Amino acid sequence: MKSDQLNAMVLEDVKVDVKLKLSALWAALMFIYLYVDIFGFYKPGSIENILAGQVWKFDITQSWALSAMTLMTIPSLMVFLAMALPAKVNRWTNIVVAILYIVVSIGNVVGETWAYFFLGAGVESMLLVLIVWHAWKWPSSLSERARKS
Repeated sequence: MKSDQLNAMVLEDVKVDVKLKLSALWAALMFIYLYVDIFGFYKPGSIENILAGQVWKFDITQSWALSAMTLMTIPSLMVFLAMALPAKVNRWTNIVVAILYIVVSIGNVVGETWAYFFLGAGVESMLLVLIVWHAWKWPSSLSERARKS
């Protein structure tokens, strides 16, 4: 085999910036959140409850809607913030917010009986753990490493 052909067969493994990884993880998390909520509409009685003004055990009020919107706005903004914040602030913001949302994901399954919901919460938690892990392992610059030595 010619060396050109051999080189063409070797795949390049591009190093992906941690900011891009974090942003992609937040985006994936948002898709899971959306699908879990959308699939919830197919549960028997769900639409009837919504039309009657209730979601889960909560009355649909302006306060409920504002709370739900706030809860979903934060991870939505993290898609952008993971790319835009300076490294040090970015790292800690991702760690703190992801840990808080692990608690949210676990709390969401309390009293739930449908398997898809547990799968969704499991995937959400896994993505959030990956966010914490990538943020925690954020590479430091050579000058920073030299200062620590």
